[in-house]
Amino acid sequence: MWNWFLDFIYSILQFFVGLVSDWGIAIVIVTVILRLFMMPLTLKQQKSMAQMQKLSPKLKALQERYKDDPQRLNEEMMKFYSENKFNPIGGCLPILIQMPVFIALFQVLRTRVPGDASFMQILPWLTQSPSAIFTSQPLLTFIPYLIFVILFGSLTLIPMLIQPNSDKNMKYMAIAMSLMMLWFGWVSPAGVLLFWVISSGWGVIQQLTINKKMKLETEAELEAQKAFEPVEVDVVRRVKKNRPRKKN
Repeated sequence: MWNWFLDFIYSILQFFVGLVSDWGIAIVIVTVILRLFMMPLTLKQQKSMAQMQKLSPKLKALQERYKDDPQRLNEEMMKFYSENKFNPIGGCLPILIQMPVFIALFQVLRTRVPGDASFMQILPWLTQSPSAIFTSQPLLTFIPYLIFVILFGSLTLIPMLIQPNSDKNMKYMAIAMSLMMLWFGWVSPAGVLLFWVISSGWGVIQQLTINKKMKLETEAELEAQKAFEPVEVDVVRRVKKNRPRKKN
């Protein structure tokens, strides 16, 4: 089954290479097609996570109320997520969906793609890792590979940091994963880095756009509420002063 999937990925890449005559552009096209296929799911998840930003005060109040009772806090938070139709691990779903393609592309680049496969001469050898380029090529040739390694790690971190209501534990996990991905990117074929950078960059732009839209909607709702709120008028009753009477 796995070998069939590898053949499938390789055949798709070959098809687009026949159209554009560039293995790197073929990887970009496959990445864009995958992101378009995933868009309904990712939009749903990202909108749900952005919606939770509105409920952040309630969530923080819940955490404060049960901070001394971890078991009760966990029960109440699960109830809170259920009532608001929010999946706390929803932001990981796009990564999990991409993983089979990621692993398959890694193996295809290592075993089937020709060694001279390149990406518009920006990455002259897509089958080589940045570590191999560092030890065998001039510095100017290595710099684009280094940039992709940095993007590879940072674009693993950013999606988790911009999620609404991400707590400290999630941020620490994101940092640890980003560091791990930096090392993994250092020893992986450059074609894998190209795939991940395009895909993760797409996801970040999409999430930021949704966050901005949700923020504007929230501000519009608050303005609408203010417009319908009754105006409080501070009326100060004047004290009636006694007028001096004329003496007869």
